[in-house]
Amino acid sequence: MKQKLLSLALGTAICATSYAQEIKFQEYDLANGMHVILHQDNTAPVVTTSVMYHVGSKDENPERTGFAHFFEHLLFEGTENIGRGEWFKIVSSNGGSNNANTTADRTYYYEVFPSNKVELGLWMESERLMHPIINEIGVETQNEVVKEEKRQRVDNAPYGGLSYGTAIQPHLFTKHPYRWSVIGSMDHLDAATLEEFQEFNKKFYVPNNAVLVVAGDINIEQTQKMIKDYFGPIPEGAAIVRNHPKEDPITQEITATEYDSNIQIPALALSYRTPSMKDKDAYVLNMISTYLSDGKTSKLYKKMVDENKTALQVFAFNRSQEDYSMYNIFALPLGDVPLSKLETEIDEEIKKLQTSLISDNDYTKLQNKMENDFVNSNASISGVANSLARYYMLYGDTNLINSEIEIYRNISKEDIKRVANKYLNKNQRVRIEYLPKSTQEEK
Repeated sequence: MKQKLLSLALGTAICATSYAQEIKFQEYDLANGMHVILHQDNTAPVVTTSVMYHVGSKDENPERTGFAHFFEHLLFEGTENIGRGEWFKIVSSNGGSNNANTTADRTYYYEVFPSNKVELGLWMESERLMHPIINEIGVETQNEVVKEEKRQRVDNAPYGGLSYGTAIQPHLFTKHPYRWSVIGSMDHLDAATLEEFQEFNKKFYVPNNAVLVVAGDINIEQTQKMIKDYFGPIPEGAAIVRNHPKEDPITQEITATEYDSNIQIPALALSYRTPSMKDKDAYVLNMISTYLSDGKTSKLYKKMVDENKTALQVFAFNRSQEDYSMYNIFALPLGDVPLSKLETEIDEEIKKLQTSLISDNDYTKLQNKMENDFVNSNASISGVANSLARYYMLYGDTNLINSEIEIYRNISKEDIKRVANKYLNKNQRVRIEYLPKSTQEEK
């Protein structure tokens, strides 16, 4: 048994080492503006075909929020050559799996097939782009699906307003379209006409607004030919012009109270508007969130959950986005501890970051954690495909899949102190008391 465990450990280490090595890829543009990235890895007979579209909730009409996420569902309805309801059957019957997801900045679709089905994946994604059927029955069907998703994940889920941002974003943003959540408004979807959905598709689902990634057990030349055959004939769309309004700096703490009928324990949310994911300071903030709350030895968890026993849970994270990011700290009190006590303890740890350098030991642990996370993010073909698409589309640098770790390695203890002072100040944040609905009714 020990020998088997040792062999497994060595195999895992070898796998991690191999993925830490340079990930090779080729990229080029089709005549219609579609960007193509190919990554060949013949170690397993699997291929991921994915398309990322540069459209998210920030691209919506303020009176028609939820469109980008709605399309994530709608474009599985069928095409001129794929019957309604047949998409998932085709994928599963050919030994594959598929999914899609939407953020404020992009929408991502992918299929994972045995490598002998690479052409099937390319055909299906070209069908989604070239021949989608957007009609009343599809819109009505997916409208109900999206409403049910919102009920399950936001309306009826404990702390759903924090998880999906509906309780935070309208306070943190007043001008930029990040002020509404990805899930959007059901009233807006109900009010939309079929023509509006068709126009949204015509505007954003065009090859020059997309990146196609094929990664895995492929033959490069054969794959390039298939891509040209399936995607080359798709006409280029009109250029998309984005001119989102800029936010004024927050100079005084914004306080708000939100209520949730699904909770019994209140929560404290401290949210800061932070820079674009492309800014070096966004990477520093990622490190700060890891330092504060990632794992049981992190500063906030150890202090508030283990030692002082004031918090049931606490965590900090930087939600990186294309235009602005959001740095959030959430805490749930233990017993009758007031939210103000949690706030004081959180602010104490932030103050330490602002006034002194972290220890050499903490810095080393932090660097090791960032490197481990970086390697794990590309430890599968699907992960590699996602990273290639994301780095190209949102960062403008596909090779970050290899070089991003150098950004973290070059972040100093002084950078951490500087960034904490620049962004994590009380007068730059939104403070939200997230309370049980019953407390509102008692007032």
